[in-house]
Amino acid sequence: MNTRKTYENTEKLLKTYGQQHLLSFWPELDSAQKTAILAQIRQLDFEKIQDWIAKYVINYEPFALKADLIAASSYAPEPVDSQNRQKYAEAVELGKKLISRGKVAAFVVAGGQGTRLGFDGPKGNFPISPVKNKTLFQIFAETISAVSAKYQTTCPWYVMTSPLNHAETVEVFRSNDYYGLKKENVFIFQQGTLPNFSRDGKILLADKAEIACSPDGHGGSIKALWQSGAVEDMKKRGVEFLSYWQVDNSLINIFDPLFIGLHVLDEAEMSSKALIKTGPMEKIGNFCLIDGKVNVIEYSDLPDELAKKKNPDGSYVFQLGSIAIHIISRSFVEKLNAGVLSLPLHRAEKKIRHIDKQGNFVESEGIKLESFVFDALPLASNSIILQTIRSEEFAPTKNATGVDSAESARRMIVERAASWLEAAGVTVPRKKDGSPDCVLEIAPSFALEKEDIKSKLDRIPPIKPKDKLYLE
Repeated sequence: MNTRKTYENTEKLLKTYGQQHLLSFWPELDSAQKTAILAQIRQLDFEKIQDWIAKYVINYEPFALKADLIAASSYAPEPVDSQNRQKYAEAVELGKKLISRGKVAAFVVAGGQGTRLGFDGPKGNFPISPVKNKTLFQIFAETISAVSAKYQTTCPWYVMTSPLNHAETVEVFRSNDYYGLKKENVFIFQQGTLPNFSRDGKILLADKAEIACSPDGHGGSIKALWQSGAVEDMKKRGVEFLSYWQVDNSLINIFDPLFIGLHVLDEAEMSSKALIKTGPMEKIGNFCLIDGKVNVIEYSDLPDELAKKKNPDGSYVFQLGSIAIHIISRSFVEKLNAGVLSLPLHRAEKKIRHIDKQGNFVESEGIKLESFVFDALPLASNSIILQTIRSEEFAPTKNATGVDSAESARRMIVERAASWLEAAGVTVPRKKDGSPDCVLEIAPSFALEKEDIKSKLDRIPPIKPKDKLYLE
């Protein structure tokens, strides 16, 4: 590469877009640094960036709600009538067939660090199980292994990291021998990044030869699946559907035959699971219909009067909450990447570490941009929503203590194990407040769902108060 010529062309490009400060420290850089900064700049799409700066940085206008917003419909967790029962039974049977034929893969987005948990490392490596202290990654891997054994198939696992934790995540999997899975069936890849901006629209520098960037959000998964070769890998394997979840949910039911089957029967391209919200102001996204298409409106964007609006029966109109669990058809990912993929961006005002004009490291308010995967829902030709039960499938681990914490997730793991055992006729000691008076953990190899317990009652010892019991 002719560095001088490239520099001149790059400098001219930057002047056109008012970003020439990115080469401010050029005289101080060695040859490797010069090559690095030029390569980073060449990867930027300045036409798009110019639009982003105008829309999200300089002339930013908060989300404007459309007037024709209505509540989305959903399938109940259990069939409500005989017609429903027939369809649910058909869906379960179809879902099981698709799993057994290797048509469904696991897909976890795992780009986060455990900072808010007080944990140094990828969040997926956080120990969460109440008896064996298994990490989130280990729980997911054991679930995938148990499903593969149950259905006599191979369920591949796609793991999306970010530049913040990619190398560490790869090492975690390597050092744990891929948790008993075959290395070739675990596809680890990185999401993309987007540049960080000052409030006046300048791209920030993380160092004299490095542009300040942040991961492009879980919406970046759609593009990353394509660019990483994951979609091509899926095609070779015959995988047609991805079961998508976020890494902090320890209770996830990765391979749900009912969910998969309903998605396929209704010819959906991207589908979602939902919870009935605990209250109108719960801090999760709200499912709704806009122009006949499923959308998720963030809790902060839904006006209080709509959030509190009630149906005649007293239920809330916008009661369906988004929990980042989806089935995504491979053909949908291919379709979105065949054109110019453009999910809307979301602005976040954050403290950003960068260097100032003098080359000193500072931390100041700036703008980060990211995309959200649920913004792909209105692009789908059809999309269904299946309600699930919170205690069965949603235990986010975002904080060390309090709401959505490691503490609450462990309690939910124990409570779900207790309810599964009691459903099979096992006596579980409970405290006066109704919570289990013991610590329970069920390995995925022992039971993937509560119906699996009934055939293994002879392997369950009597449970006494204060016991710690691990079933495997």
